[in-house]
Amino acid sequence: MAVECAPQAGYARPMGEAPDHAGHRARLRTRLLGEPEGMADYELVEYLLALAIPRRDTKPLAKRLLDRFGGIPALVNADPAEIARVDGAGDASIAALKIAHAVAIRLLKIEAEAKPVLGNWQALLDYLRASMAHHGNEQFRVLHLNTRNMLIRDETMGKGSIDEAPVYVREVIRRAMDLKSAAIILVHNHPSGDPSPSRADIDMTRSVIDAGKRLGIAVHDHIIIGMKGFTSLRGQGLI
Repeated sequence: MAVECAPQAGYARPMGEAPDHAGHRARLRTRLLGEPEGMADYELVEYLLALAIPRRDTKPLAKRLLDRFGGIPALVNADPAEIARVDGAGDASIAALKIAHAVAIRLLKIEAEAKPVLGNWQALLDYLRASMAHHGNEQFRVLHLNTRNMLIRDETMGKGSIDEAPVYVREVIRRAMDLKSAAIILVHNHPSGDPSPSRADIDMTRSVIDAGKRLGIAVHDHIIIGMKGFTSLRGQGLI
C-alpha cells in the first residue's frame, strides 16, 4: 500500500522533481466553485483526494476506487479496510472520503429533523437511503419521535439478522420508554439490495406494535432500505 504524505512546512521542490499538477487542480477547483454538477464522479473524488494528499496525482486513484466500488455512494459507505486494499489508498484518502460522507449524512439528517416526520417523508427517506442503502451489513435502527412527530433520536439497536425478534421487541419498547417517545419508526436495510420484507420482518413489526399499544407508544411504520429502493410495511398494508 502506498504511503501518503502531506507537504511539510517550508517544503521546496527540488530541481527536476515532477510538477504537482497545480494547473489541472486549479481548473478542477474553478469548475467546482462554478458548476460542480458538470463534473464527472471521478473528478469530484480526485479533487477530494487531492486535498488530503496534495503532492500526488490523485486521478488514477480516484478511478481505481470508483471501479472497485461501482460509484460514489458505495465508495463512501465502504469499510475502511476494504478501501485500504485498493492500491494507493491510505489513511489520508480514507479519512477524506469518510468526512465527505459524514457531512452529507449530517446535512440530510438536519433536513429530516427540521419538520414533523409525517409531513417531511421524502427528507426522511433521503437521509435513510444515504446512510443505510449501501451498507454491507444489516442494521436495525429505531427512530424516536415526540408528540409533535419530530425526530428526537435515531439509534442503532442491532446489527445482523432481524430474526432475533424477541430481543428486539423488549429492547425497542424499553428504550422508547426511557426516551419518553410518543411514537417510533422501525428501519433496517437489506444488503442484498432488495427491500422486500421477509416473514420475520413482518412478524417482528407486529410484535412491537402490540407491545407498544399497551404502553401508549405508536409504531408509525417499518421501512426497509435497499439499493433498489425502499419498502414501507404500512404503505404495503402489512401492518
